[in-house]
Amino acid sequence: MKIRLFFVLSLLVSLIPTAPSLAAGDRFALVIGNAKYPDADAPLKEPLNDARDVADELKRDGFSVETGENLTGDGMRRAFDKLYGKIKPGSVALVFFSGFGIQSARQSYLLPIDAQIWTESDVRRDGISLETVLGELNTRGAGVKIALVDASRRNPFERRFRSFSAGLTPVIAPNGTLVMYSAALASVVSDVGGEHSLFVQELLKEIRVPDLMAEETLNRTKMGVTRASRGEQVPWISSSLAEDFSFIPGAGGSRPTTTPPPPPPAPPPVVANNPPPAPPAPPPPVLPKPADTVAAPAPSPKPQVEAALPPAPPPPPPVLPADPVTAPSMESGPSAAALAEDPTIKGLTAKIAANPDDVNALYRRGQVYASKGAYSLAIKDFDETLRINPKDVEALNNRCWTRTVVGDLQGALKDCNEALRLRPNFVDALDSRGLVNLKSGAVKNAIADFEAALRINPRLTSSLFGRGIAKQRNGSAQEGALDIANAKAMDPNIVQEFASYGVR
Repeated sequence: MKIRLFFVLSLLVSLIPTAPSLAAGDRFALVIGNAKYPDADAPLKEPLNDARDVADELKRDGFSVETGENLTGDGMRRAFDKLYGKIKPGSVALVFFSGFGIQSARQSYLLPIDAQIWTESDVRRDGISLETVLGELNTRGAGVKIALVDASRRNPFERRFRSFSAGLTPVIAPNGTLVMYSAALASVVSDVGGEHSLFVQELLKEIRVPDLMAEETLNRTKMGVTRASRGEQVPWISSSLAEDFSFIPGAGGSRPTTTPPPPPPAPPPVVANNPPPAPPAPPPPVLPKPADTVAAPAPSPKPQVEAALPPAPPPPPPVLPADPVTAPSMESGPSAAALAEDPTIKGLTAKIAANPDDVNALYRRGQVYASKGAYSLAIKDFDETLRINPKDVEALNNRCWTRTVVGDLQGALKDCNEALRLRPNFVDALDSRGLVNLKSGAVKNAIADFEAALRINPRLTSSLFGRGIAKQRNGSAQEGALDIANAKAMDPNIVQEFASYGVR
């Protein structure tokens, strides 16, 4: 919802078709593993191990490999510039990145460890655009560009701004490009914190199979990941390769004689994930009967609580239970003393001490407090932000969401209505007000708000999941189940996220 912790891990690879005349020196690889992001709760375990194993394998396959671990923005730019300088017409260029990634403005960005992401413009400033990398490799003459991106996990930047979709976005790449993401477009997978990612385990297994063309290697990787995850993680592939290329030098171009792996079990029938580069979008909403159609509610001073509808007759699935009594409260979350030692909070607090009216520092600290569950401290900072600038719609929206989480529904609705008055069709405030109405029992109003938000951003997972719950509580069990399934396919953590808001 309003303050998203974002995930991400990224892999990139760029290659060229092998030919007998190409020497080992014509294959160049850049392998980056970023694990220590200061804004994350703990260092990632997988990126460094994955990067080292991929680098070792590529060296065995004849690549000249440069490696980088925990690179800053300057370090990543220098590493890419060094790679660009090696590329000659017909060269093989391979880039592997493992760390956090984020999509913004329909592009996927790889994040250095010192990225400071607070607004969408910060993504473009601090991130490295995948499209830019592939375009530069193409300009330098790389014949085949293969990008492998394992960045589909929650990251600590996700909840700081709302004009985003979870996961990564399709790449508009030049000809001769093969792109693979470790999970479906606009989706994330849970970070299990293991020593290696499932995606890289399967990738290395297939790279080592002789006489496989690159496309077949990645297709087999996709099947392996899908099968091992029982359909919960389905990689995405897009190819514009004009000729065959094999990772293993000397492959004769023949198709493998080994028996291909059996097809994976069918994934949940909600989000297709085929190779074409169009992102999977939730299916169009099922229109309600005319008698049930509800227009978006006009702002009102308090939630319009509706009478509970009778339960739907069998055989539809049971309606989700009402909000649990263990919802977060103003007193929940870590103590102020513990939070004071957080590096990000400490830096923002120093800025506020130097200038108590530093509205940007107050707002940002409020976001960090809210993301860590320190709701009372977050509301205080949003209060101060709005004291300085009463028309700050972002602060109004975030205070609306925070008040909703702790159960101050009257105050939350007032904040959301004011944000929408100042900025009509503000998608974040529509999403927040949908949660207000959902928790207050005004399910028809919740459906209208979530649908309005989805018309603006069809991949807004929180609105899709919220609409599903609201539909089920309104008696449309099957329609609600479809929304919930689609939302879970895009973001497996969405159920846990809503539970943290006090909604099950």
